[in-house]
Amino acid sequence: MPNMLAARPPLGWNSWNTFGADVNETVVLEAAEALVRTGLRESGYLYVVIDDVWQADTRTTGGELQADPDKFPRGIGPLAQDIHAMGLQFGIYTCAGTHTCADRVASYGHEWEDARTFAGWGVDFLKVDFCNVPPGVDGPMLYHRMGQALRESGREIVFSACEWGIQQPWKWGRAAGCHLWRTTGDIGDGWESILRIGFRNVADWAAYGGPNGWNDLDMLVVGIRGGGNVGQDHCTDAEYRVHFAQWCLQASPLMIGCDLRQATAGDIALLGHAGLLEINQDPLGVSARRIAPAEDLWDWADLPVYRKPMADGSLAIGIFNLTERDRKFLSVAWETLGLRPDQPYRVTDVIAGQPLGTHRGSIAVPVAAHDVAVLRLFPVAGP
Repeated sequence: MPNMLAARPPLGWNSWNTFGADVNETVVLEAAEALVRTGLRESGYLYVVIDDVWQADTRTTGGELQADPDKFPRGIGPLAQDIHAMGLQFGIYTCAGTHTCADRVASYGHEWEDARTFAGWGVDFLKVDFCNVPPGVDGPMLYHRMGQALRESGREIVFSACEWGIQQPWKWGRAAGCHLWRTTGDIGDGWESILRIGFRNVADWAAYGGPNGWNDLDMLVVGIRGGGNVGQDHCTDAEYRVHFAQWCLQASPLMIGCDLRQATAGDIALLGHAGLLEINQDPLGVSARRIAPAEDLWDWADLPVYRKPMADGSLAIGIFNLTERDRKFLSVAWETLGLRPDQPYRVTDVIAGQPLGTHRGSIAVPVAAHDVAVLRLFPVAGP
């Protein structure tokens, strides 16, 4: 029986999307405090993850990783203790190559030493990137090596493979001991980036994700608003809804990337949306599958419908309008969902939190441009 450290998609916060190389102890502690203050910890966001550029330029004389003393003057262990004291889990970053993506020391050839170091610091989550791997070295083998090192470290650590989907990690990630694996390159705070990562390459890997092994669509950009380290075009609130809804439907890990100290009430409400998080955290752990166009065959690529079976027997349905035009209604027939047309379903609008009544055969809903409707369909027992 595998160790179920990630029975459901991990939720947390990561420093990279906002702070990049400007990460430091104060930023991390204040982000952790914001998770508690905003109620997001109670919504399930438990991991506080330091990404790249936390390291000093060199290892210790004993060959161990060490923190940049200017950024983390107390070192990493005491910081991890502070995070744990808030009821949160602590995560950190390294790389499978000789150097990280920001050219800091990394874990190639040091997997066992580094795993022991992380365990000694109290690390609960390890993200392993894929930069600067020597030519000819087998990438999956490096993740297998780190997975073994973590299992022998004496501490249970969730293992996140940030290999960008280059060698289809969804096919070998579980065997390597990974609990989640990136499916694509890096996300940016822009509509085209959300479309590229969330909608244009889903079919390949959807069948491989599930409890203890999750397809990771990359960190969230909700609340970045054109700033931070990955700011691009500045998404609208509706585009952030599309982004968050698709990540939830796909059962992707959810790592907040914005500056929670500056997040708007709307950003916090979306990130903590109980109905969408329930879909993401469903114990069945199935990734949603694209099943049909919603209405207009001429625009089928931009009006996708996604279907996600839930553990309670209901269906979660995402009806997306990726076009530039508002739609007064988008209709979805029961047959396209694999349902009997005569079976009644009680329908709920998940985002609005409102009942839509009992329907047979089909349902139609309005969806504005660059927006989404998320429905839950509950079967109604016959007479």
